[in-house]
Amino acid sequence: MGKLAIYKYLSFMMLVLTVLVSVFVFMGLFGGNANPATGTALALTVFALPLFIIADFILLLFWLIRRRWHWAAIPAVTLLCCIPYIGTIYQLGLFRSSGEDKPGINVATYNVAVFGREMNGYKSGNILSIMMNNKVDILCLQEYQEESGDMRNSERYLKHFSAMAKGRSDMVIFSQYPIVESQILDFGNTSNSAMWADIDVNGHTVRVFNVHLQTTGVNSALHQAAKQEKKGQLVERNALLRAIYGNYTRGMAIRAEQANAVAAEIEKSPHPVILCGDFNDVPYSYVYRKMKGDLTDGFKESGKGFMYTMGEGRKRVRIDYIFHSEEMEGYDYRTLKVTYSDHLPVLMRIGW
Repeated sequence: MGKLAIYKYLSFMMLVLTVLVSVFVFMGLFGGNANPATGTALALTVFALPLFIIADFILLLFWLIRRRWHWAAIPAVTLLCCIPYIGTIYQLGLFRSSGEDKPGINVATYNVAVFGREMNGYKSGNILSIMMNNKVDILCLQEYQEESGDMRNSERYLKHFSAMAKGRSDMVIFSQYPIVESQILDFGNTSNSAMWADIDVNGHTVRVFNVHLQTTGVNSALHQAAKQEKKGQLVERNALLRAIYGNYTRGMAIRAEQANAVAAEIEKSPHPVILCGDFNDVPYSYVYRKMKGDLTDGFKESGKGFMYTMGEGRKRVRIDYIFHSEEMEGYDYRTLKVTYSDHLPVLMRIGW
């Protein structure tokens, strides 16, 4: 009788856990609807969504092994609702065309991390060679640095690209096609910014946005702590965690405001739009949804496999994107596994 009671108790606790995990999954799925400035807790659940989905899958296996089909329905239905989210980070990519035989342009976006603040131009030159080898027509760079020792990077890049539009000091768009007009979108008292350039592609004008949104603030907190430790100052774990949380939530709120500003500019565009850049945010977040709006996520349209643009080992996240207007068609969305930055370059082909 005691064993039966324990068995029923454990089953009941697993059922409670199953329901709780499903609740957190749905909170994560809808967390992107909450502006982080007013709904921080709900917005934060988006970042834990992959973990909740994995837990939900494990619980599904548990109930299937136990042959409790009615309880297995809870995680099964939850997982089905996650398919749109899963599609933002993983695609089978079966029977998709590379688009090489169709008219279009090759677009790339890359956060080059100021070329590692190099003095010899090695990284800058290699990145340009990679873009040339991949026949890139329009290149959006974030954390761009003009000077590499005695060399001006724009002079080198303009030997291949025919036009350039500069944003703030760390933003630039290079193009093989004429740039008709450009504008800087200033975010105020921050090192981040955005810009757009109207590019004439064989008689079609397309407005290309290049954005670099507010960073998470985690690295700055860790760097500050490391500096204090080097000086022999004790850094309490709780104080460090509070600093990381404060910087992270503050960064979320700032990114949300910046995303709102960019989205408003996209809506005003008289031309089809290509949106590139480093959002510093994950898929299904408020920033992702706001920036995407009515645009098409290039990876969901033409990507293949697991998509990440930053991180090593198991800590891999997708924070760099290429979106485009619905009247365009995308092909062959991919990243290049190169090590010139902590980000990976994202490339795709876009046709009319």
